[in-house]
Amino acid sequence: MRTKTFRPYDQDSLLLMPPSLYDWVDPDGLAAFLSDLVDELDLAPFLAAHDEPRGMPPYHPRLMLKVLLYGYATGVRSSRRIEARLGADIDFMFLAGQARPDHKTIAEFRRRHLAAFEGLFLTALRLCQAAGLAKLGRVAIDGTKLKANASRHKAMSYGRMAEREAALAAEVRAILDEADAVDTAEDARYGDARGDELPEELRRRETRIARIRAAKAALEREARERTGDPDAVPESKAQRNFTDPDSRIMLSKPDGWIYGYNAQIAVDDGHQVIVATSLSADATDTAALPDLVDAIETNTGRRPGKLLADAGYVSEDNLAHLEERGIDAYVATRRDRHSAKAPTAPRGRIPAGLSRRERMGRKLTTKRGRAEYRRRKVIVEPVFGQTKEARGFRRFHLRGRAKVTAEWHLVCAIHNLAKLFRSGQAGGVVGRNRASRLVSQPAGG
Repeated sequence: MRTKTFRPYDQDSLLLMPPSLYDWVDPDGLAAFLSDLVDELDLAPFLAAHDEPRGMPPYHPRLMLKVLLYGYATGVRSSRRIEARLGADIDFMFLAGQARPDHKTIAEFRRRHLAAFEGLFLTALRLCQAAGLAKLGRVAIDGTKLKANASRHKAMSYGRMAEREAALAAEVRAILDEADAVDTAEDARYGDARGDELPEELRRRETRIARIRAAKAALEREARERTGDPDAVPESKAQRNFTDPDSRIMLSKPDGWIYGYNAQIAVDDGHQVIVATSLSADATDTAALPDLVDAIETNTGRRPGKLLADAGYVSEDNLAHLEERGIDAYVATRRDRHSAKAPTAPRGRIPAGLSRRERMGRKLTTKRGRAEYRRRKVIVEPVFGQTKEARGFRRFHLRGRAKVTAEWHLVCAIHNLAKLFRSGQAGGVVGRNRASRLVSQPAGG
């Protein structure tokens, strides 16, 4: 019987490494694309944050940005996971030039450059425009709830805060009374000798009281601002999270009730490029529409020809905002019911005296109106699917609305760069020494 011959296998064999790691990566792959892109970007906003000449030389922002972008693009966002990949993944090793920044350095880079991420989103959008991927003939808007970096177990209602504040205050008084009694006895025994610092138990309780009082004050301030009543008091069930106080409790499918943020996007019909984005702690979508619509024009230099939105955005003020800007809008006036039949289009002239909402309702019952509105789902909803499923982004890593907004801009920039990469137009827009003329191109150019 003949013995099967196998290929040679020797884990101790010497390997002649190529002269450059670039020879080991796919020249048409995502890592090479992002490397070429960052090499051509104007990094002045990133460099400006390093204005301290003293201390150890930091890693170059070009290196760190490449690694961070590739991490977010491939679902590797944890600074510790990125650190691990820098020693095990050839694409990460190539992007870092085999440097090994640790997770603290990576996390600090992300925090230090939050202000530059909005500019990065605009740069990515303008590259997409230059490649013909965002033409603004039809734009759809939508929002999704994303988890905050906050524990559901580290939250408390306003009513519970009052109870805990009183209970903790009583505990602190008891500890102080006990300490005072001990001090009196020790003074009699030891005279003026120096005592120890405040007991650890007392410090913990006083810290908790301070956090509860700060959270109560914030809820009370919000109640006054919301109602305009200087004596307004929050509802007993009003919640505040101690981990990320800016987050709010929201209903998110399929996760149920979460502490999170409401992320908004406006997406172009042609290639699902995000043309505007925003983020709020408001559980409803209505208030987001005006700023989102105006941001489209600010970012791209143009207004969309048509705009599609679900019933979460309908209001007389929002419809007036779209009408004043000459945008052909298709905004649902009621929630979709899968079992309900589409209403029949009314015949004859539009009656006088109808509200904007009523006129919009009639518009969406026409054959053209129904056809236009059906495009909404296939334009905007897949973008959230790509973000949450393909890239695994379901929860923010940073805390506080300002930082979370910056992280959301980074996520949206990554989405647009991925669209550019997969469009087949990337080679004509981004390449070695070829992208600079486009990066600096004005919006709408």
